[in-house]
Amino acid sequence: MTQEEFITELSKLNINLTESQIKSLEEYKTLLQEYNQKFNLTALTKDEDIYLKHFYDSLTLTKAADFTIPQKVLDIGTGAGFPGLVLKIVFPNLDITLIDSNHKKITFLETVINKLNLKNITCLNTRIEDFNSSYRDSFDIITSRAVAHLRILSELAIPYLKVNGLFIPMKGLLNNELNESLSTLKTLNSNILEKLEFTLPKENSERTILKITKTTKTNPIYPRPYSKIIKKSL
Repeated sequence: MTQEEFITELSKLNINLTESQIKSLEEYKTLLQEYNQKFNLTALTKDEDIYLKHFYDSLTLTKAADFTIPQKVLDIGTGAGFPGLVLKIVFPNLDITLIDSNHKKITFLETVINKLNLKNITCLNTRIEDFNSSYRDSFDIITSRAVAHLRILSELAIPYLKVNGLFIPMKGLLNNELNESLSTLKTLNSNILEKLEFTLPKENSERTILKITKTTKTNPIYPRPYSKIIKKSL
């Protein structure tokens, strides 16, 4: 996907980039390619792949939520900033927290944030299972792209979601993963509002986005220790 095709496809998602945002994304791409020569940030380094599989793919989240209004967003396992940093560039009104356990990736993200002079965006070098409990029930939206089985990710993420907030995991094909997670979601007082299935432009790879809401506060016994989460589902 070329930059021109990227801009055209975004317009179909009702996203119209400013010249400043186009420039910022281009600079982000260049920094990603530059730093990837020193650190293993991503396997996708060609311009066309970055625009399609990183930038455009990140912004398909707009199919599930309205990011034009100020909201607190948590991106778990953000890696090189997908989707969280892309969301921040396109929707500067968001207050975003990026979590990743890889120190080199966090260092890269901080470099991009400083170069682009972005505000109200925080990088935390930690694992979600070690997340500070003071963040419980504090995020309007929690997302994560292709990180962990849904039942594991749900128990780790939902305790930090506000009541009536949205947990929006980004997946490829879910197969049996969703059915295996229904009991966990019920225990965590959460309901699936919508399951969005679509393909990316040009290459037609399959994507699934779940729109999950939390109806009441999560029992403080969750999340359990990570060793117990991976051994036994709720």
